[in-house]
Amino acid sequence: MLSKDKTISTGILPRTVITTGRGGGASPAADLKVTAHDVAAVSKLAKDAPWYARRRLAALKTFNALPMPGLADEAWRRTDIRAYRWGEVVLPGGAAKAKSPARIPAALLKPLVGKNQGGQLVQVPGEKVESDLAAALKKQKVVFTDFITATKKYPDLVKKHLGKVVPTNEGKFSALAEAMADYGLFVYVPKNTAVELPLHSVAWLAGKSHFGRILIVVDDGASATVVHETSSPNGKAGLHAATVEVKVGKKARLTFVELQSLGEDVWNFTHERVKVAREGHIDWIFVATGSRVTKNFSELALDGDSAVGKMSGYYFTENEQHLDHDTQQNHNAPNTTSDLLFKGALKDKSRSVWQGMIYVAPGAQKTDGYQANRNLVLSKAARADSIPGLEIMADDVRCTHGATVGRLEDEHIFYLMARGMTRKDAERMVVDGFFDPILQRIPFEGVRERLKRSIEAKMN
Repeated sequence: MLSKDKTISTGILPRTVITTGRGGGASPAADLKVTAHDVAAVSKLAKDAPWYARRRLAALKTFNALPMPGLADEAWRRTDIRAYRWGEVVLPGGAAKAKSPARIPAALLKPLVGKNQGGQLVQVPGEKVESDLAAALKKQKVVFTDFITATKKYPDLVKKHLGKVVPTNEGKFSALAEAMADYGLFVYVPKNTAVELPLHSVAWLAGKSHFGRILIVVDDGASATVVHETSSPNGKAGLHAATVEVKVGKKARLTFVELQSLGEDVWNFTHERVKVAREGHIDWIFVATGSRVTKNFSELALDGDSAVGKMSGYYFTENEQHLDHDTQQNHNAPNTTSDLLFKGALKDKSRSVWQGMIYVAPGAQKTDGYQANRNLVLSKAARADSIPGLEIMADDVRCTHGATVGRLEDEHIFYLMARGMTRKDAERMVVDGFFDPILQRIPFEGVRERLKRSIEAKMN
């Protein structure tokens, strides 16, 4: 239903390399002040193991040494965070405990992948943690728990993998997430273990600010499906920062469904990376419908021969939402394959930014890389920036990319209305058709139904 040839050319900005140096231009945002006392408060609240308490303080030093990103930074020049009231941030551990925390919506707790689950983890930071794991998986030494518990109960396992995929100095907000972490997820699937039923994690963030650490390790020859949702109530302006580290071992397989439905006033900053070893396979499904502002870095690192990565992204913005997704597909070994498709729709005065890069390392021959970003702009005031890129250092590869930004075509709407549809129903049908290719890439009916309901809610 979109015109094949019409695009808003000002929204499509091809690039060939990423530059991260600081140049001239607008000044960075005012800094966020975090002290050793703040770190000690959250550490006390978490009843930290001594080794992680020390890591928090080391991360604080890194956080204070790094400048706050600003418009002069290439990766941040389309997302202005200066308007945020950094001086008013209420950090976890120091605020009075809420008397009546917002109740978790029942819809978040329903299984999204099949009728049965291998385990469910529900977190309300500072309030409760509820976890359940099938007895058979416990016997197989599968670990599925919240991050804070994991640092105390499985310290050797966490130490072995923590910070190896997303280092503390990845950025200002990755250091903040480690220093102030008050919730998170830890999953470990031992070698050659097949987890048939999905593991479902829900984090309900009802406070003023929250900081998360997600660490998932699927060891050699193992397989699993992990669904993780980060959500919060509307009407509570807040700050959220998190890191997501995922390791997929040799000949291992992981399906990772990640849902972000934060409240409409939350400012959200995340650093995420998946590393895939030889003949490993990742199917990464990313959905974003919430937050006031999001700056997300998502990187797929294909580090082993014949590794495969598939990334499917969906977003729908409205009002004055601003979602900025920076994706990277790194082919660091030969015979690797990546396939990325991100689709989004925009209403009102909202804005989306997608910056994508396929990188092929020297010697990574027989690489097959693809990326595409499609945007449907539903109002005159909405804006979508789509910036694909290639950086190829090998000569026997196949890498392609594409991006489109289009509007609803009046003739298509007229065609449907002439056959008895109201304009609203006609627009809804066009939008449904636009999103259908991304929905078909999602192998789980429950996730597809959730997305269909979110589309209907946004259209209404």
